[in-house]
Amino acid sequence: MDLTPFSQRPAFPYLPTLPAYISRRPYSWHHTTPVQAAPVICLPPASCFPLRPANLDVTQPATGATTPSSSAAGTYVDPSMAATMTVEEVRKAQRAEGPATVLAIGTATPANCVYQADYPDYYFKITKSDHMADLKEKFKRMCDKSQIRKRYMHLTEEILQENPNMCAYMAPSLDARQDIVVVEVPKLGKAAAQKAIKEWGQPRSKITHLVFCTTSGVDMPGADYQLTKMLGLRPSVKRLMMYQQGCFAGGTVLRLAKDLAENNRGARVLVVCSEITAVTFRGPHESHLDSLVGQALFGDGAAAVIIGADPDVSVERPLFQLVSASQTILPDSEGAIDGHLREVGLTFHLLKDVPGLISKNIERALEEAFKPLGIDDWNSVFWIAHPGGPAILDMVEAKVNLNKERMRATRHVLSEYGNMSSACVLFIMDEMRKRSAEDGHATTGEGMDWGVLFGFGPGLTVETVVLHSVPITAGATA
Repeated sequence: MDLTPFSQRPAFPYLPTLPAYISRRPYSWHHTTPVQAAPVICLPPASCFPLRPANLDVTQPATGATTPSSSAAGTYVDPSMAATMTVEEVRKAQRAEGPATVLAIGTATPANCVYQADYPDYYFKITKSDHMADLKEKFKRMCDKSQIRKRYMHLTEEILQENPNMCAYMAPSLDARQDIVVVEVPKLGKAAAQKAIKEWGQPRSKITHLVFCTTSGVDMPGADYQLTKMLGLRPSVKRLMMYQQGCFAGGTVLRLAKDLAENNRGARVLVVCSEITAVTFRGPHESHLDSLVGQALFGDGAAAVIIGADPDVSVERPLFQLVSASQTILPDSEGAIDGHLREVGLTFHLLKDVPGLISKNIERALEEAFKPLGIDDWNSVFWIAHPGGPAILDMVEAKVNLNKERMRATRHVLSEYGNMSSACVLFIMDEMRKRSAEDGHATTGEGMDWGVLFGFGPGLTVETVVLHSVPITAGATA
């Protein structure tokens, strides 16, 4: 937008989607070119009002001198005219027309790849726990049943040898863990974000909001600030940092991005989930098998998406529409999954039958989400479910009589990456749109129009997002 020079602009934000060219006079604004729609313009003291001149002929160019005494159409507009707008009109002017839409996806992992078949021997060796023969056999069975083929981890043997306290079960090690994650979490997030921005194909200056999520560490200023600097985003980008949410947060970030995109006309939201297990890695202990479960499942990864409403299809390629989003706490589930940040790092505890609790309540979540759409056949929608573990997926499939192919993308990500906490569902979304194109499906959702995305995590908290796919013929996949 060809606005006045930066040195002459007011020191408060303007909207990049102004439908008219405007120039500034002290405490007033006037139109200098034909106006196609009533713009939203910021006036001192930094309040935004949609201007609606009562006598402005929007079909004709503005002419004549622009002075406070002029009454010609399209000339001087007194700021007090904003008072003629109602709250409802202001609200409508600020909102997008269509639903929030996923416009690009990027993913990244550390270079260090760990194969599950080799992991028990490596894990007990590096933690100096080979003398726990019975526990090692149990861990091998956990890994065998995990349905995981490989994972990616930032922690290498060299890093762990340099930080032996991280290999103990309960040794003070938070400083060492923090030193790793405060650097590596935003760095891994940057790699994923760069891929998403490249696929999106638009200048990063168009990014208006940043939502960053991680369960790995806490810092001030946070990973959102670090990523803003790393990517060279505008200093005025509106940031939201989410720490310590856990595995359900992949759904949370989509819900929040949906609200931001649909309530801020022209917004483009960069969402980043970056997870590194350096904060949870620890040695085994005979009395805490639940902690050992986490060591068999968790992996590192980052995923990023660009979300915005009313996409410009001449330069943007929609992938999925975010139709609705909700969050709920499952009944009788308090303490089912706990995580506590301590001097020893982030401890992880499974205290109840998590697969049973989720499967028991999954149908109710589906019914509440899809009843307005008249859908009750769960095999008629595509599925993106957080792969907390194979037992959860097995019991959900059995509860709602799902065909095995519905969870194909979900199980593929579990197999190839493990449980990457908040990043998982975005990896699955990426896998689904790519596999749909490769298999010749008509839509990004395996040929189906409607889909569901589930996030499961501490609480027990469940995030439910209803998705609508996009025709692949529209160039929707990378």
